[in-house]
Amino acid sequence: MQVRLIVAAVGCCLGMSSIDSHAQALDAKQLAGPPSEFAAMRPLNPADAAIHSKAALLPIEMVADKAGGWGAEVALPVESDSVRFLVFGGNDIGWDARLRSPGGRVEKAARAVAGDNRMSEFGLNEAKFPADYYALQGIESGTWNLKLSSSNAQARRGYVLIEGQADTQLVSYQTHTRQLVGERIGLVASLYAQTEQGELLYAKAGGQIASASLRVTAPDGEVQLLAMFDDGKHADGAAGDGIFGGDFLADKAGNYQAQVTVRGSNRYGRPLVRSAEHLLPIVEPTLQLAGTKASASHSVNAGRLDLNVPVAGEKAGRHYRGYAEVWGSDKNGAVVPVAWVSGMVEANQGAVSFGLDTRWIALAGAQAPFELRNLRLEDSDVFVTLAGAERLPMSVPSFSVKSSAGAIVIDEAMTQGLRPRSLKADKGTGSRLLLVHGYCSGGVWPASQFTNASTFLDANQNRSHDQFANLIKNYGATWNSFGVVAHSQGGPASLHLYTYYWSGLDNATGSRLIQSVGSPYQGTNIAGILATLGNWFGVACGSNANLTYSGASSWLAGIPTSSRAKVNYYTTSFKLTNWYTNDYCQVATDLVLSDPEDGTTEQAKGQLSGAVNRGHVTGQCHTAGMRDPAQYLNASRNSTMNSNAAR
Repeated sequence: MQVRLIVAAVGCCLGMSSIDSHAQALDAKQLAGPPSEFAAMRPLNPADAAIHSKAALLPIEMVADKAGGWGAEVALPVESDSVRFLVFGGNDIGWDARLRSPGGRVEKAARAVAGDNRMSEFGLNEAKFPADYYALQGIESGTWNLKLSSSNAQARRGYVLIEGQADTQLVSYQTHTRQLVGERIGLVASLYAQTEQGELLYAKAGGQIASASLRVTAPDGEVQLLAMFDDGKHADGAAGDGIFGGDFLADKAGNYQAQVTVRGSNRYGRPLVRSAEHLLPIVEPTLQLAGTKASASHSVNAGRLDLNVPVAGEKAGRHYRGYAEVWGSDKNGAVVPVAWVSGMVEANQGAVSFGLDTRWIALAGAQAPFELRNLRLEDSDVFVTLAGAERLPMSVPSFSVKSSAGAIVIDEAMTQGLRPRSLKADKGTGSRLLLVHGYCSGGVWPASQFTNASTFLDANQNRSHDQFANLIKNYGATWNSFGVVAHSQGGPASLHLYTYYWSGLDNATGSRLIQSVGSPYQGTNIAGILATLGNWFGVACGSNANLTYSGASSWLAGIPTSSRAKVNYYTTSFKLTNWYTNDYCQVATDLVLSDPEDGTTEQAKGQLSGAVNRGHVTGQCHTAGMRDPAQYLNASRNSTMNSNAAR
């Protein structure tokens, strides 16, 4: 059994390590697809990527007391006769915690009140924080008081994470996705509840918000505390409808953490607190359109056009994710859709160019005038639109297509462009199965359970999907062809590679090109919370916006159905024990994830529309050290993936 390892170099950009993705040729595909896919390739409404939260992460800043120590108090609403919470003291230093019941009738050490008290860890793979876990049963509902104290001046700041009842949740989302320096970034918040009959009650019907606030941490660590309003003037709907809105000015490039916190009561009048942690990458608007028209020209390859969009402000060595819809006219002058075009594009002589096979135009029966619609040019790491246009007229030179529309069969050249010379048979040697890990992780797959396999290793690093994909591409260049078995973020990164770049994946043969286990294709709530905790404690691997709900949504908006179909994925969750206990993979993350989940990825957010769902099993968790065995150690599934893997 051969196992090959690689360790990649580390840099820094937007909270993520950067790589020299131009060390080798970009080898970008020229993607295109039919008009029937227009809707799937457009960005979702931000509300569709909302955070749904049953918990609250409360920042703690201790102050000096008369005895020379440090202390703080925080109100903990308890909605029923039980509650679970975590105390993050930082630096592996625990805080003393005391609880006072509503009305002050009981005050005891928290560990004496708790039925379960233990040390735990909250995190994602190797990016995790120690915390004291408390679970209380059979207690009085109402607002408890948590008193925290420490004699160590180095551990004065931390957080308390409290879980509320899952039947009442906060929903919070961005009002827009123009995440550019100089924009005001808006967020909204409201409550909703689910009855025992499954009915959903929204806004005021779901609960009452007494106060809503926005805590914004800028890339340089500056913190703003801002009020949110239900006045109909902050993208919050009608005044007094129970929906709150607020915004802030993003005046710097980098990752912002915006925490929405609401206090109020549920529909039964019991006190509650909820929060949502948004990780928002803000980028400089360096790229602009430099004209009001696009122009097509004949490509060096026969039967293809270069669709040229004039731009200015581009940075040397940068590439962008581009997308546009091509529209023309029929013989009667009526507007007809032709195709969408996309890909990773670079600016050259003041323009970025998309590739289009002229057979798409013939297939649509289109003729002049032509235009591009819904054009967007995005940052290739965080998929924020830098420049765009709803409509851009486009001149097209005369051309001829030998095939009639009825005889045209959509092939690889139409959907991905022409294969580069780098994929010829004399490039690379042999075939391979690559075993790929995830975010902030090391090699996880047991190599002895796979044949003709090599382990990709970029240990404990933080990469955007695009950076990660290029590392896999460069590593896989050793072989003429390869397939992938991936864990966690390795799944999205491998799909990103196949979608946008030519690589050995395109030479592989076999039934399953990309296989993944536990991949958060739609993001994970843990990503935003980790970023918020990292403001005070630091995150070993850094914040990763691609792994948030909103970041994953932005990325998926450019992944076509044909690429998704190459993915076979599995999901897992904890084993159910007793109906009356809290089951979990990781007791700490269970406070913020919705069941079923694997300790990191919720089953619902591990789904990839258009891909092949190979099933969900219980009794397996995301990684080692959780309650049930790690999902990547399942020998039976590994054998199935090995025998079906493309190479």
